[in-house]
Amino acid sequence: MIRLKLSALMGERKLRISDVMRDTGISRNALTRIYREEVDRLDLEILEKLCRYLEIDICDMIEMTDELNDS
Repeated sequence: MIRLKLSALMGERKLRISDVMRDTGISRNALTRIYREEVDRLDLEILEKLCRYLEIDICDMIEMTDELNDS
């Protein structure tokens, strides 16, 4: 299973979705879905914006686990 770590990264920096939305131009809906890990696919442009904004590498945003997704 692939996990997105946006919520943890934002929590460490004390960022709100509205902060990221304002600073990156990414829609609230897209950010909320990524934050809650409710996405089936991720737009590369959005991934790049988030990584540049948070000053991280892609591997800091995405994690592969051995868990299977039951959804």
